[in-house]
Amino acid sequence: MENTTALSPSRGLIKKGMLDILILTFIYFIPAISHLFSFPVYVFDPMRIMVVLSIMYTGRKNAHIIALSLPVFSFIVSGHPVFFKALIIAAELSINVWMFFVLKEKIKNNFGALFLSIVSAKLFYYAVKYSVIALGLAAAEVVATPLYVQLGVALVLSLYIQAGPGKNKEINV
Repeated sequence: MENTTALSPSRGLIKKGMLDILILTFIYFIPAISHLFSFPVYVFDPMRIMVVLSIMYTGRKNAHIIALSLPVFSFIVSGHPVFFKALIIAAELSINVWMFFVLKEKIKNNFGALFLSIVSAKLFYYAVKYSVIALGLAAAEVVATPLYVQLGVALVLSLYIQAGPGKNKEINV
């Protein structure tokens, strides 16, 4: 019995590590996938999808690490998003994770917590991006992906976290 208990943390660590590798690999190949299918996969916010999967299956600490590292990793390996945007996205995704866990404790509803955390993080993202553009530090569109697509992604992810495989277990690790 003791051996089984002793192996559990390492199995969990291996599971988290495998998911991290899959997430990084997927993000690494997004530019190639986009070029292969002539479709901008990034429109569906794949980094946020990976962060939500990380929240559901690996926990709070790992989700923060994924949120901070994915945009920077993507910039390093593919040059997309551009550096200033990668930093803003890293902050946005980290705020998304933090807000989810704060709101989850307050409203006790994964759907509401995720949806509100995504909207809050997006408001932060657009405020910072607008400021960077207004200050002349970067030339870009403030809103590149249509807002209705972003709203759709937020709704789908929120429905998934409410009804998905993690529904019956508490997301609190």
